[in-house]
Amino acid sequence: MHPSFNLPRKPLPSAKDILSRAFPGVSQLDIDEMIVRSRVENYSGGTALCHEDALEEKFYILLDGKVNVTKTINNAEERHLKTLEAGDFFGEMALIHNAPRAATVVTTSAVTVMELDKENFDRILQHSSSISMAMVREISNRLRANDEMAVEDLKMRADELAQAYQKLAEQDLARREFLANVAHELRTPLMAAGGFLQLLQKGVIPAEKLGTTLETVARNIQQITALVNDILFLQEMDLILPKFQPVNLLAMAHEVTDSYQSKAAANLLTLHVEAASPLAPVSGDPKSLERAVTALVDNAVKFSRPNGGQVWLKLREEENYVVMDVIDEGIGIEAASIPKIFDRFYHMERSDEQLFSGIGLGLSITNQVIKQHNGRLSVQSTPGKGSTFTVRLKAMKIVI
Repeated sequence: MHPSFNLPRKPLPSAKDILSRAFPGVSQLDIDEMIVRSRVENYSGGTALCHEDALEEKFYILLDGKVNVTKTINNAEERHLKTLEAGDFFGEMALIHNAPRAATVVTTSAVTVMELDKENFDRILQHSSSISMAMVREISNRLRANDEMAVEDLKMRADELAQAYQKLAEQDLARREFLANVAHELRTPLMAAGGFLQLLQKGVIPAEKLGTTLETVARNIQQITALVNDILFLQEMDLILPKFQPVNLLAMAHEVTDSYQSKAAANLLTLHVEAASPLAPVSGDPKSLERAVTALVDNAVKFSRPNGGQVWLKLREEENYVVMDVIDEGIGIEAASIPKIFDRFYHMERSDEQLFSGIGLGLSITNQVIKQHNGRLSVQSTPGKGSTFTVRLKAMKIVI
């Protein structure tokens, strides 16, 4: 820390006036002694006059300008304590207690200060009871402020702990609901497949129905396999590095919607893919992105109304991104639920008279995949009118 002697000086209030304001009731003799034993220095803005935890031996009285006082809380957060201006003093506590600085003091602009080293500071305290009393009052005020800050900090930590506990409780509930949902989702196809296999073993199924029966068994086994694969995929995402390559998101959207046409038709839904052509490819892992797009389409079909409607996949380029909107006319999402829908295991079971199967992994998988691709997944929804899920992925420089 070096004084700056080249700063332009502006007219200052009398040092005696400032000292009289800083130390009310101090005799003129004591003020004169303080002026004689001190020196006036100028510092530029952004200069640290005191460093927290440092052993320093200067006492300061601000004659002009302002300084900020800050303190590090919990070795992480730098908290602003106060702003001092002309007539305020600082640095006395470290000198009185022979201790490191309790806070950092930094000039906010050019300042003029009166400095006392420890030797002269101690002499003045010994000879002037009025200055000593002023110091005691200021130390008392600062200790009170520190106590209030400590209480405030404890309250804040208590609130953080309460929020963390609440989140843990919610996560625990979600896990328990997840296990119950997994058990239910596995039990249904297992029992169906097992029942048909028992009938096959007993030979009670007519020959003309064997094909249909085997198709039913295969469909239930596929459902079990898909569920297990989703669980494994979500758990392994952080362990397996994706294989990035140029991906035609438009072609992928067509492939996914084609695979859902029969399911959509059964629900009286029409699937549409629209795109502003040509579209740049995105850099991605094809299998992961296909799973993400599939989950979004499945979600749109699943939560559409049973009396039919439309589902759109609209693709376009915005700046350096390929953007895909998956739009449905379904039941929508309540505002309170939107922050949770990408959480693992979050699952909506019922809306009005509709019941929904699943274990709440689809949107979580989608969110993880998009994050893995440095993209963004967002949602806008109106209860009763539908939802729009928007995927933004970085476009490559070539055009498909």
